[in-house]
Amino acid sequence: MKRVAIAALLTLTVAALVSLGVWQVQRRAWKHDLVAQVDRRLAAPPIDAPGPAAWRRIGPADVYTRIIVHGILRADRQTFVQAVTGYGPGFWVMAPVETDRGFTLLVNRGFVPQDLRRTARRPVPVTISGLLRLSEPGGGFLRTNDPAADRWYSRDVAAIAARRSLGVVAPYFIDGDARPGESWPKGGLTIVTFPDNHLLYAITWFTMATLLAGTGLRMAWRRRRR
Repeated sequence: MKRVAIAALLTLTVAALVSLGVWQVQRRAWKHDLVAQVDRRLAAPPIDAPGPAAWRRIGPADVYTRIIVHGILRADRQTFVQAVTGYGPGFWVMAPVETDRGFTLLVNRGFVPQDLRRTARRPVPVTISGLLRLSEPGGGFLRTNDPAADRWYSRDVAAIAARRSLGVVAPYFIDGDARPGESWPKGGLTIVTFPDNHLLYAITWFTMATLLAGTGLRMAWRRRRR
């Protein structure tokens, strides 16, 4: 009974390791398909920012879609969200755009260093293009947004809209493109990367399964010889 139990445990463990390896192979195929989809979105011409009729359907499959919006930029009601980029510590400048279609859309105008944090006072007409991003509710790593104190660590669309009394606001925001001739805020800093370690993980799981199966067979062969 002891030998049967050991054999059953080894068999189940090997099967589990093989299953993990197969799962990583499937994840790798999914990741490559995702990267191809995102590359197509990034290369496509911008489309109009989705309106209220499409908001319920917006999800992860729409992230990094190139969109464009026309309206009035309310820089006098912008919000500064703490961030760190290649330029050092500073803020994302999140400003509402009152669109010509009856809703408001938050736009990440770009990054500014800490000593360049400014609030403009004059609304201006704009046309802004960029990438669709989903809201980031709650806060950042180990830090929670504090709307009452106007301290922000993530781009939480709903919370920012409530704090600024923006009315009907799209549930997503735009990461604005770089604007030639403008220094700050510096747009176009969206990092589009997808870690792809699935092949390494798959090889690891398959190797462990092979070694464990080999160990079990060797033990069985030695018992048979005895």
